[in-house]
Amino acid sequence: MDLNKIKEILDKEPGFRLKQIKQAVFDELIGNWAQATTLSLDLRQKLESISPIYELTVEKELTSKDGETTKVLLSAQDGSKIEAVLMRHGSTDLPLTGRSTVCISSQVGCSLGCQFCATGQLGFKRNLSDWEMVEQVLFFAKILKKEQKRVDNVVFMGMGEPFLNYDNVLSAVKIINDQNGLNLGARHISISTCGVVEGIKRFTDEDLQVNLAISLHASNNALRSKLVPLNKKHPIEGILAAVDDYIKKTRRKVMFEYLMIAGVNDSEKDAQELAKLLKRPLCFVNLISFNPIGHSDFKPSSAARIKKFKEILERLGVFVTQRHEFGKEIKGACGQLAGK
Repeated sequence: MDLNKIKEILDKEPGFRLKQIKQAVFDELIGNWAQATTLSLDLRQKLESISPIYELTVEKELTSKDGETTKVLLSAQDGSKIEAVLMRHGSTDLPLTGRSTVCISSQVGCSLGCQFCATGQLGFKRNLSDWEMVEQVLFFAKILKKEQKRVDNVVFMGMGEPFLNYDNVLSAVKIINDQNGLNLGARHISISTCGVVEGIKRFTDEDLQVNLAISLHASNNALRSKLVPLNKKHPIEGILAAVDDYIKKTRRKVMFEYLMIAGVNDSEKDAQELAKLLKRPLCFVNLISFNPIGHSDFKPSSAARIKKFKEILERLGVFVTQRHEFGKEIKGACGQLAGK
């Protein structure tokens, strides 16, 4: 769906038509324009012909045995494959309980080539449009509506680097946040970047309460450059300087994501180095157990190692959380289905 095309179609329609359309799409979660019965038949047919609501089709849908995680492989009109994930926190069997987070993709493939990421091995194909991102959220919103629930959080942490598709990502954020759109509060939206400094600087100047996350995964430049090739262009010092400016201007917390990979970045020395980097105001670390991918020899750190790593960070004054594991049995890490 293209909102600009829709506005052109509505040029000679009453002013309230756009609000009716948004209500049908975002509140009623209609599947096609024929279901928008508040609109005339002629207008519905015109909309279906020129700007259909859904341009992505489901290729595969997998749900974990515990019901917490649902992952979909979606196909665009040009055949491009992308993935999105729904993570349910808390009760999955009782209506109106628990929280739901949708993780969406911003690109088809990715150009960054991170060693631990299945998407990075696919290479970059193209950017997603704002609507292709919004549509991923709508897909899961329809599923949750049947469970008498709604999308509580949206994270741009799927396939691709959001800040390399900056304009479309920000447009999608505004649609998701819009009171007449999905009406999700900005503080319930998060964008994760591998450290595109230009993007962090642009984001600093946005008048938004959207959360910022940095995929760090290493405590020094030598290791990070091996894991995240972008580090050669944007080393840790430059990223932290941009983050410091962001915090100074916005007074908002920044999350640093840290994958725990056995024997690679999970030593006591790594924890001590990381603490020196991130013992700074409004920064916190989120430890994530590595989700194995087919092409890699990397293994997840043991529970005991993660516990020890976390204890060191806490002892050295760093605020740290540990992410609950989602979707390992259904290849929940981004790029794993598209790669197959």
